[in-house]
Amino acid sequence: MRRADRLFQIVQLLRRDRISTAARLSRELGVSERTLYRDIADLMASGVPIESEAGVGYSLPRHFDLPPLMLNAEEGEALLLGARVVAAWGDPSLREAAESLLRKVEAVLPPDRRRSLSDLPFLVPDFHVPPETARFLGELRRGLREHRRVRITYARADGTASTRVLQPLGLVFWGYRWHLAAWCELREALRTFRVDRIQSSEVLDPFEPTPGQGLEDYLGQFRAGPSR
Repeated sequence: MRRADRLFQIVQLLRRDRISTAARLSRELGVSERTLYRDIADLMASGVPIESEAGVGYSLPRHFDLPPLMLNAEEGEALLLGARVVAAWGDPSLREAAESLLRKVEAVLPPDRRRSLSDLPFLVPDFHVPPETARFLGELRRGLREHRRVRITYARADGTASTRVLQPLGLVFWGYRWHLAAWCELREALRTFRVDRIQSSEVLDPFEPTPGQGLEDYLGQFRAGPSR
């Protein structure tokens, strides 16, 4: 958990419970009590009115609340629908992040807006999503985020398998499938790979972006091209 997210969660936990001990907070957040003490001190220094009493714990004044997040109707609908699409079609880590995002937004929405958002009948069922669709998305996202090569075992449409070392450039969602845009070191060319045809994946060493081998070059050549 990023530190900014942890600080937000501390405030949420203190809003939830009338009083919380350092031991309980650190246990829920998965950090040491020493880290928790430092986070509490930083929150207090930033103006959050956390009250502490030795041997009792930490609390927030009853009147304290986070400033309301003002979203108009369409902004709320866009956020809700987008998060539910990610939750249905993403890997487990993305699904958890999407659900956490909605909880954070609901926590700071005015009560009437919170109710109207949760009642929207925007459904994105996940029971028809094949498990292989997002099986390796987490590793591919790491490769993208950290600019690392990935080694994959890939099956073509005819079932022929090959091992490729790729420089990942982007993930593209076409409605029913994820595709990976990448520079293929075996073919020395820009290629598109269906994520559901990846049979194994391993994150390797970092790579440096190379002119002519980037995402913009891919988009220019393969925007409407078939998957490979």
